[in-house]
Order: sequence, then structure tokens, then C-alpha cells
Amino acid sequence: MWHVTDHTQHYTHSALTLASLNLLDDLTLWDQRGALVVRELDRLQPDLIAFQEVRMSINNAQWIADQLGGYEVFLCPKTGERGRHDALALLSRLPVTEHHEFSLGHQGRVALRIVVEHQGATWHIATTHTYWHPLDDRTRLHEAKRLVEWLPTPGVICGDFNAEPNYPSMLKMKERFQSAHVAANGHEPTYTCPTPLFRGAGARNSVRRTSLQLAGLITKRKLESWTGVIDFIFSDPAIHVKECHVAFNHPAGHDYHLYPSDHLGLYAKLQQVLK
Repeated sequence: MWHVTDHTQHYTHSALTLASLNLLDDLTLWDQRGALVVRELDRLQPDLIAFQEVRMSINNAQWIADQLGGYEVFLCPKTGERGRHDALALLSRLPVTEHHEFSLGHQGRVALRIVVEHQGATWHIATTHTYWHPLDDRTRLHEAKRLVEWLPTPGVICGDFNAEPNYPSMLKMKERFQSAHVAANGHEPTYTCPTPLFRGAGARNSVRRTSLQLAGLITKRKLESWTGVIDFIFSDPAIHVKECHVAFNHPAGHDYHLYPSDHLGLYAKLQQVLK
């Protein structure tokens, strides 16, 4: 009698969901915007949440976690004096075994990483908010090189990178990582910043609107305000992106100009295949 040996390999999966959003450090409309952020997160029900521009004076990341329930909050303030005002945060409803902070060395910028053990797999999940200056991508390129070296494999890093997909800093990120939105959809979103959020009629906001119109004319050669893709979820290629889409993209029902933030966020379903 012949005996056939079954060489079929059996695979298991570790899957999680992740949302990322720059909360906007301007608290002028926070009471209204915060409710929209909570509403969207309650709809998405992500396992992990990454925030940038957390306002330390009210710790709105903790406030959001308290409204949702079930999340542990890991906070990473900027370095130096800026840390009194601004921070990153990662929220997790999965078990976290480690958390690490990393200084990028410019404008007090930092990165935050947690280690999650989930369904037999180790996940390294990070968030960052890199250097801001429209005309200086060299500094961001230096930060990108450091982030690529710092994050263990298999890694996911998300946040506001203050750079569009074709910038050298983002091309450096893509030498190692895939953009989750591209992996899932074949292209980046139309834009992630800024939303139509109206932040008031004061002089500062008028200057901001004028600057965006000028940037649109210079970079897009169009008589319209600048919009761009500067928010990303990056993951190692070994991580399968099952889904990724823009989130936090709906205004309040009563006010078209009231959005959760001046940024759109991203939501992704990610999976590791284990033998």
C-alpha cells in the first residue's frame, strides 16, 4: 500500500486595525472637534490609535481614550521646552509589552514605539511627526534615515511626515516600507491636508489661508489653495495590507466647515502570516 505524505503547510494569521490622525494643537474648536474624533473612532473601532499634536495642557489623547473606554495610553512629549505643549500618543486595546521614545533632534521632534504581542506575532507600531519646513526636506531626509534604522522588523510607522510622496525623505522611507494606502489601493489619497476646517477670522488664520493659496500657486501652478498628501501609514512588505482608507473625512452635520482636524486621518487593516 502506498502512503502519501501530506506536506501542506498550515498558516495562522495575526491581524490588527490601526487609525492615525494629527489632532491639531489649536484648541479653539476642540470641544466640537473632539466629539467628531470620538464619533469616528467609535465607528472604526481600531485596535490601535496613533495621534500627533496632542495638546499637553488638556491631554486630549487621554480624554479621547476615556470617552471610548478600553484603551491604554502611551504619551511621548517633544523634547525640551516644546514638550510642555505638544506630544505624540499611541492608544492600544491590545497587550503592550514595551514602549520606547526616540528623539529626532530637530524642533523637539520625537517618535514613539510600542511592542504588541498579538495572536502569536510581535508587532512594532510607531508614530512620529517629522520636521516642518516647506523648503527644507534635507532635515526630514536625515530624520527618515534614522527612523528606518530605528524601527525593528516587522514594523509599522504612521503619522504626519510634513512631506509629499515624491520628496526625497519619503522616497527614503519607501526604500524599506510600503505605503499602506498604495499597497491596498494602488495610489495615495487625493490629499490628507488641509481639510475645509474653518479656524476663525483672526489675522493669524487669514495669514494661514493666504499662505496656502500662495503655496498652491507655486507648487501646483493653480489659483487654488494647496492640498497635499503628508500623512502616511508605512509598513514592512512582510505585513499584508488588507485595507487602507482615509478617515475623519466627514464634517459635522450642521456645519460643512467643522471637521475633526485640519488633517484627514488614515485607517488600515494589517496582517502578518505565520507558519
